[in-house]
Amino acid sequence: MIGNTGSTRIFLCTQDTDMRKSFDSLRGIIRSAMHLDPLSGGLFLFKNKRGDRIKCVYWDSDGMAMWYKVLQRGTFQFPDLQNFSAAGVEIDASTLRMILDGIDLSSIRRRERYRAPERAPGIGSSGPAHERSF
Repeated sequence: MIGNTGSTRIFLCTQDTDMRKSFDSLRGIIRSAMHLDPLSGGLFLFKNKRGDRIKCVYWDSDGMAMWYKVLQRGTFQFPDLQNFSAAGVEIDASTLRMILDGIDLSSIRRRERYRAPERAPGIGSSGPAHERSF
């Protein structure tokens, strides 16, 4: 699932998360704070305050799966999340790859590209729209 992120939606929780949280607690954050469906097939990323740990949970056809990474040195570089009103922001696979590779996102300049209009996501139908800028 993680390797096939081309069509998979990826959501980054904008709030710092206690990395001791388990599946049930993270599912609660996805539903209540991010207003998304944890069974939708998307990847849901959580970061700790120091930025040296990242946790990913996703529905894997018959159960929830979790991926967790702790850096031995340094921190992950996350997008600037201070100006987002939603608890979750959608990022693309290339941004996730840059986060995992330790690339300074503030130095990246993307060239403008055409993007087809988004279809109705079918997740979080009653919740607020999620901001997408990455």
